Amino acid sequence: MKIAITGPESTGKTSLAQNLAKEFKTLCTSEFARNYLDEINRPYEFEDIEIIAKNQRKLEDDLLPKANKILFCDTDMLVTKIWSEFVYGKCSPWITKEFEANRYNLYLLCNIDIEWEYDPQREHPHKRQELFDIYKNTLEAYKFPYIIVNGTGNQRVQNAIKAIQKHYSVVRSL
Repeated sequence: MKIAITGPESTGKTSLAQNLAKEFKTLCTSEFARNYLDEINRPYEFEDIEIIAKNQRKLEDDLLPKANKILFCDTDMLVTKIWSEFVYGKCSPWITKEFEANRYNLYLLCNIDIEWEYDPQREHPHKRQELFDIYKNTLEAYKFPYIIVNGTGNQRVQNAIKAIQKHYSVVRSL
């Protein structure tokens, strides 16, 4: 089972993925984009987003067999699809195909109810609501199963745990 942690920038995706993996005694992917963007030492370009997406998928493929029933994915194809479309007005056909063909068992859509934190890789502090709406509308348009995760700190983690347990009996025993 793969659960995607998705949503606009600075909504606690990484922290949530790590905490959920710890709670459910399993693994989570890292966010490939973060290290990649640090290493290229230049502004990213349209072509970089597909490179990021392919390597993010590889992280998932490598970790899934090692996970304990669930793999929590810190970011997903939805993030790269929306990022590409929002910044460039277009998306790589490979990303679109992967997004449509490889849905996750559940998407945890992180709400924008936590304070935005500055990070040199974050670009849109004043467009969080617009981006959140794009995420929500896209998940609904594709009829992908999702839950909006609200709350701050540990309450956010607890809300995600309860939502996952409510929807999936396989994780109640973990």
